[in-house]
Amino acid sequence: MSKTALITGASGGIGYELALLFGRDGYDCILVARSEDKLKELAARLENEHRVKTLVIARDLSRPSAVDEIYEEVTAASMPVDALVNNAGFPVFGLFVETDPQAELEMLQVNVVALTALTKLFLRGMVERRAGRILNLASTAAFLPGPLMAVYYASKAYVLSFSQALANELRGTGVTVTALCPGPTRTGFQKRGVMEDSGLVQGQIADAASVALAGYRGLMAGKTIVIPGFSNKLIPWVARLSPRGMVTRVVRRTQDRVPQ
Repeated sequence: MSKTALITGASGGIGYELALLFGRDGYDCILVARSEDKLKELAARLENEHRVKTLVIARDLSRPSAVDEIYEEVTAASMPVDALVNNAGFPVFGLFVETDPQAELEMLQVNVVALTALTKLFLRGMVERRAGRILNLASTAAFLPGPLMAVYYASKAYVLSFSQALANELRGTGVTVTALCPGPTRTGFQKRGVMEDSGLVQGQIADAASVALAGYRGLMAGKTIVIPGFSNKLIPWVARLSPRGMVTRVVRRTQDRVPQ
C-alpha cells in the first residue's frame, strides 16, 4: 500500500527537493504552495519519473482559511497523510520599528499558526493509525535572538520548542516529530525577505538539495533535531555557553547589510 506525503512550500527550494526525495521512495505527494504553475510542473515530474500520484493544492498559507481548505481537499481525495512536512515560511528583514506590520503578521500566520494548525489536523489520523512522521522546518535561528529579523527568529524558536515538546508527547504512539534546523540556504528565501545584501547570506552557503537530504534522512531515522553542517551544529553550544548580550551583538553584526 502506497504512502502519502504532504509538503508545504513545495514549489521551490527545500520543499521542492524534499518532494523529489519522497517521490523517489514511492510516496504519493500532496503539493502545497501559492504558485499553481510551479506545483503542476513538479507534479508532472514526480508522476513521470517515479510513477506516483500527486495532488496539487495552490493555497496561500498567510490566509487564515487556507489550512481548513487544504484539510478538506485532502480528505475529499481520500489520501491519508503518512508524512507531513511543514516547510512553508518566509522572513521579514529590517528594524522592527520600521518593518511592515502586516507582512510580519502574515509571516507569523505561515511560520507559526498554519504549521501548528496543519499538525493538529493531520496528527490525529497518524496517532489513530499508530504510524506517521512530521517534519517542521525550524532554523539555526531558533537558538538565537535575531536583531534585524526579530520576529522571524522568534517564530523559528517557536517551531523548535513546539517540535521538541510534541516529540516527547508522542513517544510510544508510532509517530515521530523532527525539527530541521539549517543555517543560511540558497533558496528564494533571501529575495522574498529583501535581504540579498545581508551579510548573513554572502559567500558560501548551503544548497537546498543537501539540506533537504539531511532533513529527509533525519526524519526517516526518527531524530528530533537535525542540524545540517558541522559549523551549524556548534551554534546551539556557542549560544548556550556565551553571554546572551554578546551573542545578540554578534548576530546583529552578521546580519547588517553589506555596503555595495
